[in-house]
Amino acid sequence: MASPWTADEKGFMQRALDVAERGRGKVSPNPLVGCVLVKDGEVIAEGWHDHLGGLHAEQMAIHDAESNGHSPNGAVAYVTLEPCNHFGRTPPCTEALMWAGVKEVVVAHYDPNPTVRGKGIQVLEDAGIEVRQGLLEDEASTQMHPFLHWCQHRRPLVTVKMAVDANGSVDDRSQNPQRFTSEVCLDLVHGLRKECDAILVGVETVVRDNPLLTVRRVPTERQPLRIVIDPNQRTPKDALLLTDEHETLVMGEDFTSLSALLNLLGDKEIQRLMVEGGPTTVGSFLDQGFVDEFYLIQSKVIHEQPVASNIDERRLTSAGLSHTSTESWGEETVQLWTRP
Repeated sequence: MASPWTADEKGFMQRALDVAERGRGKVSPNPLVGCVLVKDGEVIAEGWHDHLGGLHAEQMAIHDAESNGHSPNGAVAYVTLEPCNHFGRTPPCTEALMWAGVKEVVVAHYDPNPTVRGKGIQVLEDAGIEVRQGLLEDEASTQMHPFLHWCQHRRPLVTVKMAVDANGSVDDRSQNPQRFTSEVCLDLVHGLRKECDAILVGVETVVRDNPLLTVRRVPTERQPLRIVIDPNQRTPKDALLLTDEHETLVMGEDFTSLSALLNLLGDKEIQRLMVEGGPTTVGSFLDQGFVDEFYLIQSKVIHEQPVASNIDERRLTSAGLSHTSTESWGEETVQLWTRP
């Protein structure tokens, strides 16, 4: 069956997806969104959601067109997400598109947020603007995965990162706590942290490693919420994550369950949670079926007094995960396992 979309149309929407990436790590709990305006087969403007409280993608694209002497009147807008029709941190994007006089809007993915859910498309159509949807929908879904997951489940997407030695050990008890992965790998891990709204560890990790759990090796405009599971109140008073200016949530004796914690984080609009804890913490998330992504980082180092991760193919598969890809992060090999 022939595609209903032309190569040019696919190219315009791909450009919208590309510019949306410029907001990565800066716009949560809003999704990544990009927009390009096309007139007479040529892109005349582009926009993206850059930061909370800033212009939405459609509004930025309209401003970009006018700033460069182009009229958006009669243009086609290619947008990666259904335009909003409600007042939030900014006015509705549907009003901006109607005011600008666009003649058609092509949407990659509808907005499942209860405040939108088709209402944006309906308003545009009622105003006489042609709307088509579904162009590069899968690509848009992948880009906005944490947002779409949160809209559906009202819980964060759970991403686990675990580094192990050549034999699957997470720590070497013969030495003081120290990193055993390469500089390149560490940079990429901090890039992954930047994309998350919160980072979680168990108290054993705090006692053993005294980590900061901040984004430091890549540019960032925000720091994730740090969460420590500590039902027996063992977190040292002078722990680094309690003595700096960034927010830490210690789940002490009031900690009830991972399910309740994920619901709490969902209510706080935490859309992506990164779990960096040890075998016990990670095992709890796996065994209860809460892991959506698992980055297993394997080093060539061999620990003298190893601490077993207890993570292997069988355990990941039984947790509902499938092996998606294998790649190199510096000197390390990284397997990505995801929930279908």
